[in-house]
Amino acid sequence: MTNKPNHGLRELAQLAGVSKSTASRVISGNGYASPEVKERVLQAAEALRYKPNAVARAMVTKRTNNLGVIVFREKPPIVSHPLYGKIIDEILVASEARGYSVFLKTDREMSLRSTDYLLEQRVDGLILVSRLRKNVIDYVKKFNVPYLMVNGSTDDPDVIHLVSNDEAGGARAADYLYGLGHRQFFVIAGPVEHRSHSLRITGFTRRLEQLGLSGQSGAVQMIPSPESSFAYGFKLMEEHFPAFRNQGYTALFTTNDMLALGAMKLLLERGVRIPQEVAVMGYDNIELGSMYSPSLSTVSVDATGIGRDAVEMLDRLIRGEADLPKLVEYESQVVIRQSTEGRE
Repeated sequence: MTNKPNHGLRELAQLAGVSKSTASRVISGNGYASPEVKERVLQAAEALRYKPNAVARAMVTKRTNNLGVIVFREKPPIVSHPLYGKIIDEILVASEARGYSVFLKTDREMSLRSTDYLLEQRVDGLILVSRLRKNVIDYVKKFNVPYLMVNGSTDDPDVIHLVSNDEAGGARAADYLYGLGHRQFFVIAGPVEHRSHSLRITGFTRRLEQLGLSGQSGAVQMIPSPESSFAYGFKLMEEHFPAFRNQGYTALFTTNDMLALGAMKLLLERGVRIPQEVAVMGYDNIELGSMYSPSLSTVSVDATGIGRDAVEMLDRLIRGEADLPKLVEYESQVVIRQSTEGRE
């Protein structure tokens, strides 16, 4: 059985017994129509399998109801990244709820190609995720397309950006572990060129210094990691394990959960009891951390709120609202699990 052809607005109006303008108001949702007329038009649309022409609608309204999302990340994982994946999931859900479709692109080279592609699709607005070069912002500005940044930072005062308050989260992690009585800290820090890792480690170490501990005293050992992956957490812990044990470190902090889980796997394989001998704490509160044994204590990031609010604020920009905050920060909270206190 073949589908019926997609009829035009004129045929729809004739079948419903209304004017073409009335039929258009009902289909677009703009303007008043009585409940009875709406029902007639919708029934006619169903009978005719009517679909409004998106191109024609865009020409009239100057909008396509499409959003563009670009994730600027050099190394995988990208879309499957535990944190960015959660943010993108929420962007998709929130966009659908507001009637938007989403074009999703990734850009590993921090170039303008992905931006060009989405601008060619005439998207109504852009969400730029993670770190990016200033030339991207300068380029987008030329086209007067509403945009905002998620989980990135910029010195440009015109850019709206939504971020987790990672420096405060790092400080909370230090307070928590110090409060448990730990005074010897082993820290694995992810790539410092990434805003999140840099601020988390700054908040953590600065707070320990305020509490009287520092790397110079030997109380804090900092190990940089070129990647924020499970594999590098395992690898670096393996390389530094002799020194780790000899120096008597009792707490391990990492700037994301995947590094923590990798390091914890090595410790468990070497017979280290967690948390009795070593407390382990990560950052991001990814789902996998709660499934591990022992389950991972961590610092939460409000990925749901960031993704949801990014769409809500971009929608307001598209609608012409100008009085919006330039910086929206989301506070993080310590999530206590077995890897620090031996209980949920």
